[in-house]
Amino acid sequence: MIEGDHAAVGVGGGLCQFTNLLHWMTLHSSLTIVEHHHHSGLDLFPDFQRQIPFGTGTSIVWNFLDYRVRNDTDQTFQFRVRVDDEYLRGELCSDQALPMKYHIREEDAYFYRAADPRTAASTVRRHNVVMRDTRDKRTGNIVKTERPLENDALACYDPDMIRDEILPEKPSV
Repeated sequence: MIEGDHAAVGVGGGLCQFTNLLHWMTLHSSLTIVEHHHHSGLDLFPDFQRQIPFGTGTSIVWNFLDYRVRNDTDQTFQFRVRVDDEYLRGELCSDQALPMKYHIREEDAYFYRAADPRTAASTVRRHNVVMRDTRDKRTGNIVKTERPLENDALACYDPDMIRDEILPEKPSV
């Protein structure tokens, strides 16, 4: 679990799966994200064969951090979520067909070594940029590209699990 700005052992994480799903569905819609809190700049576990970009999750903590969206369209939306024997599943329904399609992708993804500013010990960090393309369904043309998030997170697991992927330092831009 995340405690403040570091990883800790304890019970937690259940609601993050739910809010991560809501956030993923929202990123694929015309809804506006009003309040979003990233997972405190921590990469808690290695993710072999990841299917969605790193850093597209969101945290909530009762009475402190929330996830809020706003509907600025003339459409009505409904989040539908269910749990089956194996997965948490969701869909975002609308009373009208969406004229746009949204694609979330990552760019500039890498691991690198850096000194911890508090202790000067060597750490491994993970970097990526999350991009969102909006495509007109009728023409197929991309009408907008956004950069909703840039991640730079401390890897909180054994670096030997990813050692062949680690750069000696963060690349200069």
